[in-house]
Amino acid sequence: MDTQFGDLDTCNSLPSTNISPTEATLGRHLGRRLVQIGVTDVFSVPGDFNLTLLDHLVAEPGLNLIGCCNELNAGYAADGYARSRGVGACVVTFTVGGLSVLNAIAGAYSENLPLICIVGGPNSNDYGTSRILHHTIGLPDFSQELRCFQTVTCFQAVVNNLDDAHELIDTAISTCIKESKPVYISIGCNLPAIPHPTFSREPVPFSISPKYEFQMQYGSIGWSVGATLGYAQAVPNKRVIACIGDGSFQVTAQDVSTMLRCGQKTIIFLINNGGYTIEVEIHDGPYNVIKNWNYTGLVDAIHNGEGKCWTAKVRCEEELVEAIETITGEKKDCLCFIEVIVHKDDTSKELLEWGSRVSAANGRPPNPQ
Repeated sequence: MDTQFGDLDTCNSLPSTNISPTEATLGRHLGRRLVQIGVTDVFSVPGDFNLTLLDHLVAEPGLNLIGCCNELNAGYAADGYARSRGVGACVVTFTVGGLSVLNAIAGAYSENLPLICIVGGPNSNDYGTSRILHHTIGLPDFSQELRCFQTVTCFQAVVNNLDDAHELIDTAISTCIKESKPVYISIGCNLPAIPHPTFSREPVPFSISPKYEFQMQYGSIGWSVGATLGYAQAVPNKRVIACIGDGSFQVTAQDVSTMLRCGQKTIIFLINNGGYTIEVEIHDGPYNVIKNWNYTGLVDAIHNGEGKCWTAKVRCEEELVEAIETITGEKKDCLCFIEVIVHKDDTSKELLEWGSRVSAANGRPPNPQ
């Protein structure tokens, strides 16, 4: 499917519709825009600066709010969602949330993924004052978060008044899709519940093409859990299979709970080889060995009898075959977690070659001055 873009002139020329004042708020307007471009699930972490915005996003028909365990995972989930749907979105709170999600946004930027990062910002009256707010670094300058996002997004919209909110939001979304890069939208916390005449206009027509399904360029450890959550949420009629290393899983394991809460039927193969094998093949050392977890026990604890979940620990090919038969048979309607215990040196020749090349590139001596 070809990607088509509406522009602001087209949007502004559309007639107003019979949207009630309660539906013509800034928050509902943003929600309608997301639904229009195919985003039906938004990954979020609540914070006091975004709570009113979340209220209005929840109220938007067709938009499902997925609460994540932390902002980094919310960003990774939006990344995975974008790889399936063609665009993804996350909502966090100002600075403490924004800086936490930043690494995921940087990964999406490097992978050319359209991702809309929405931040609940300070009260619009506080900009330009000497007031020091919580969730900041203790300075009256609120631009720290914006400056950080400027390097990893293709457009930044700081919405502090209603008159240009419509234009800023539309520009951000259209730029995100046209350039296939993340964008940043900050919404003042006192604005989402307020209506404005421009918010009753029809959304700009968009269509999106699905993109990549794995992260290679950025290579952020821990990406896979959140991305699996987002990808599976984007394709509810399919069963996602994820192969996740033990080191990566330890970074972002919490959001297996969100997978269960959403009723996902993902199959996760946890590769337990005792450490960061990919780093070992580049440069070995004691820092590449991690504490072993009882991974199936952890997932069972997260499951806690709520939702459908099945776990198994396998140590040989026969046990793996048996587990696969189970997860594709009687447990096909469950989230299935298979811990595959392998030797630390059991790796592919491609990884060995890649590690050797990276090691050689990293180890080049300085050029003569």
